[in-house]
Amino acid sequence: MRSGIDWNSTPIDSCESITGDRIREAAELVHPHVGASSTSEITRANGDQILAKFEDENPTGAFKVRGGLVYFDWLKAMHPEIKSVYAATRGNHGQSVAFSAGQAGISAKIVVPMENSVSKNEAMRQLGAEVIEHGRDFADAMEFAQAEAESEGGHYIQSFDWKLVLGVSTYGYELFGDNPDVDVVYVPIGLGSGVCGTIAARNALGSKAKIIGVVAEEAPAYAHSFAAGEVVFSEEIPETIADGVALRIPNEDAFSAIRKHVDEVVIVPEIDIRQAICELFEITGRRIEGAGAIGYAAWINAEKQLFQNSAVIITGGNIDSALFENALNSGK
Repeated sequence: MRSGIDWNSTPIDSCESITGDRIREAAELVHPHVGASSTSEITRANGDQILAKFEDENPTGAFKVRGGLVYFDWLKAMHPEIKSVYAATRGNHGQSVAFSAGQAGISAKIVVPMENSVSKNEAMRQLGAEVIEHGRDFADAMEFAQAEAESEGGHYIQSFDWKLVLGVSTYGYELFGDNPDVDVVYVPIGLGSGVCGTIAARNALGSKAKIIGVVAEEAPAYAHSFAAGEVVFSEEIPETIADGVALRIPNEDAFSAIRKHVDEVVIVPEIDIRQAICELFEITGRRIEGAGAIGYAAWINAEKQLFQNSAVIITGGNIDSALFENALNSGK
């Protein structure tokens, strides 16, 4: 991988540091591997329309690969001695790390919670990563992965890092650049790279669009934190079909940006996520994962008269076949 990003210049350490020039440089790096994803209207049976950014089209089936490619460019430029990396994931971050590590010629070990998505685990293996199952949820997997990296002398890749956000911001730059009239965008919140990338792109292009973050009812930590004005942890293990947003411990850097730049964080019940998966399949023929459908679910229940040009980020399509069939049956 080679890019025009000067990693010795101003550090990438906040939304404000992700300028339009930086995003364009990141896009030049990303696009040879990940082309601009399509953006098109979805029309419901009642005539309501929303513009959707389909990140399920990416080679790993989700948006995060954009960040992985940029992160590994930094790693190769600034730490060429690194030969192995570790990460923790529910799936999409791990696939991003596995794909990007393969492109960079670096070995990857990915830690996932027990009973994680079978198809996501297999996808990471197919991309060349070693998959290790450990812990009850993402928080447990993350703690174990960090400890393993430290003991083995490997490099641990956080699931939230501003260099990852820089890569992810390229999808928002595509969306707002091609659709300057968008006045609101619904963005799922997992650990926070997607919503922070959307913020950075909107700000860099000077868009006035509102950003509405979306979380699952069974994983409401970011919504509770947003309401409280400070990070609020959840003790309960998230049990949601939207495994990409199944977080109980918010990232403080991500939360700081969300609190400053996001207009609202809404909570979506499980049944609405399942119905959104079902409806998206009926309308588009796409198998969208829970975290990818949750923004669409939030829009369905929103007050449409508040905005004229709504958009949603369909963040990924990696869903186990059994889970998908279950969603279709329960969402009808």
